[in-house]
Amino acid sequence: MIRDTRNKNNFNDDFGNKIIKYASIGVAILAVIVIGLLIYGKNLNDEVKQGTLSGEQLASIVNNTENKTASTDMGKTVEEAKNEINNTANETNTTNVSNNANTVNTANTTNTTNSTNKVLTTTAKDSKTNSTTQNTATENKTTEKTESNTNENKAQVVELNFAKPVEGEIVKDFAKENLIFSETLQEWTVHTGIDIKAEKTTVVKSAEAGTVKSIKNDPRYGLTIVVEHANGFQTVYSNLLTSEFVVEGEKVEKGQSLGTVGNTAAFEIADEPHLHFEILKDSIQVDPNIYLK
Repeated sequence: MIRDTRNKNNFNDDFGNKIIKYASIGVAILAVIVIGLLIYGKNLNDEVKQGTLSGEQLASIVNNTENKTASTDMGKTVEEAKNEINNTANETNTTNVSNNANTVNTANTTNTTNSTNKVLTTTAKDSKTNSTTQNTATENKTTEKTESNTNENKAQVVELNFAKPVEGEIVKDFAKENLIFSETLQEWTVHTGIDIKAEKTTVVKSAEAGTVKSIKNDPRYGLTIVVEHANGFQTVYSNLLTSEFVVEGEKVEKGQSLGTVGNTAAFEIADEPHLHFEILKDSIQVDPNIYLK
């Protein structure tokens, strides 16, 4: 019984020693592997640095021998650097030729544009000249027309000398702004003409040459003849007995008979027989005394 126990203890001791032994060996192998990897990594880094330096030195040599034009990329040979230089030179020449061609084309385009601009400018100048000529012609026509109208107006301006339509005393004067007393109306009122004393049936004559505009029975001034003259003048003959000597639209001469004096004016029926005479300039009553000669 005691022997079996000892054998069992010895077996356990041996087994434990083996495990420790194997573990130590494994740790040693792992350490060796790690150290080897570190050494390999260091060597590889040194080689990379040496390769880079060689590339930089090669680029410097090529730059000095080939006009300092070469690639500095690591790993390229001198022949490759020469080929790259030649390719670069060819590309530069091609670019210059292309640029020269573009410059020529641009110059041609510019010349064409300039020619077009010259043509357009010439056309614009011609158009402007034509427009100026037309405007000048229009202005000349307008001036001629204005001068013609002025001459016509001058031709229409006639010197008028109004004569008294009947001989007699002026018994009531012109009073457009001042009031006078009316015997018929028994009040103060305006008087837009003059009253020339004359017997009934006295012949009334035209004060100036003109055209008979109207013959009418005025509710205030009785039988009335209106004669139209040049320069915007009109003469009015009222309180007539007859108008037997003329008709409307008839042209009359200065001193030509128009009618006879009567007593038909309702507004002046209380006055003695007379001719109520008015002169209008541009349809406005004016004082006949200013124009009668």
